[in-house]
Amino acid sequence: MSDSSPVSSPASARPVLDVWCELQCPDCRTALDDVRALRARYGDRLEVRLRHFPLEKHKHSFAAAQAAEEALEQGKGWEYVEAVLGRVERLDRAGETFLVEVAGELGLDAEEFDTALIDGRHILIVDADQAEGKAIGVMGTPTYVVDGQRLDGGTSQEGLRERVEEIVDRLLADGGA
Repeated sequence: MSDSSPVSSPASARPVLDVWCELQCPDCRTALDDVRALRARYGDRLEVRLRHFPLEKHKHSFAAAQAAEEALEQGKGWEYVEAVLGRVERLDRAGETFLVEVAGELGLDAEEFDTALIDGRHILIVDADQAEGKAIGVMGTPTYVVDGQRLDGGTSQEGLRERVEEIVDRLLADGGA
């Protein structure tokens, strides 16, 4: 998921940070502070993309990933992700009902959310993200990938934001962005 504007040419290319995440994961909620800080620091000089990696141990994570894609389609992808991650315990208890409720709270079309979860219109995006994650060695969430480097945040978030900043700063300096 990326709610950033498309890059117009290779000369204007900016670094990309893929955040492999699962919306029912307490560690991803913890990582949200780092993601917010990175988005604030770099603004539109860094493209931050949510990549879905639903884990089997969380029964609502696949539906939550689809819901995040619907939120993106309706123009509030990151706001939705933050709202859901902020209350993972509610998602654990209420499941899809909670996902639709959050959409309504954010002023999104909750009825369309419900329909999207039923008709599965975003399943292919979630499946593709998960397959790509597995192919590059993502084992858990959160995992960051920037400049081809995979940083595992599932074990510890300690020092990861600083490491991402080092890589992005180098890329921006090298690219003149």
